[in-house]
Amino acid sequence: MRTQDRGRWLLLIHQIPPKPAYLRVKVGRRLHRLGALAIKNTVYALPRGDEAHEHFQWVVREIREGGGDATICEARFVDGLRDEDVEKLFNDARNAEYRELAELSRGLASRTRRGTDEDLRSGVRNELGRLAKRLAEVRETDFFGAPGRAAAERALADLKERLEASRAVPARAATARPEDFRGRTWVTRRGIHIDRMASAWLIRRFIDPAARFRFVPGKGYEPKKGELRFDMFEGEFTHEGDDCTFETLLARMNLKDPALRAIAEIVHDIDLKDGKFRREEAPGIDRVVAGICMAHPEDPERLARASAVFEDLYEYFRRKGGR
Repeated sequence: MRTQDRGRWLLLIHQIPPKPAYLRVKVGRRLHRLGALAIKNTVYALPRGDEAHEHFQWVVREIREGGGDATICEARFVDGLRDEDVEKLFNDARNAEYRELAELSRGLASRTRRGTDEDLRSGVRNELGRLAKRLAEVRETDFFGAPGRAAAERALADLKERLEASRAVPARAATARPEDFRGRTWVTRRGIHIDRMASAWLIRRFIDPAARFRFVPGKGYEPKKGELRFDMFEGEFTHEGDDCTFETLLARMNLKDPALRAIAEIVHDIDLKDGKFRREEAPGIDRVVAGICMAHPEDPERLARASAVFEDLYEYFRRKGGR
């Protein structure tokens, strides 16, 4: 068959048995995530391509394993629906999703104002991260450049700017010398995760090689003489402005290593979930950290495992010049 005679579309035609009931829901959700368009109740379309074909093959396998049947075919619309009509249906679907994202972003923006308390800002920041992730997912299925994309991106950008403008930015403390903080006990909250793991590794690796760590309750802890708190409320080293604790330590200790800056951007994106740096490594590191937390309930074990990860990550970025 000549290339020009092949259809522009891939169609998935399926039959799903009434039981188990969850199979229809599961398949429907998978097709929605792929951005497939429902032409009929049991007929879904994607623009023809190798990736779309592979996606549909996985759906076919899932349907058949569940006791149903499915077929993939290439198609051209020769009567009724035209190619332009199908493109418009795809764009209408994406525009609806972009419109919802824009409306949610504007609603969150209206809740923020200068001086907004930190709990509210933190909640909005988490929602911003989720909206940014959803926007990226919708863009992946925007096959024909739906016009609503620009408004959604602008609304998320406005929300981020409003969130940054709403905070009462504290004056950044003066830079310090690492040698003035050696042989100390460093205290942080129990149940360490990405920022506390990375910060503890940074402290022992570049600031205080003899550092001792204590993991304490997050509320009501009274520091003892000589202790330094990090990533804790009113701690000596914690979030400042929109910087996570790892970034604060870099700035305060005047550590300008490009490899550490790359790690800081990953830690920021995972910890604050605001998509500020859009580091491609962040999702993978996030899952590694989650695995460490699931496998190791005790903080010293978590720190040991995470330190090995960050040591290797540092070596990678050191050799790559921070890229």
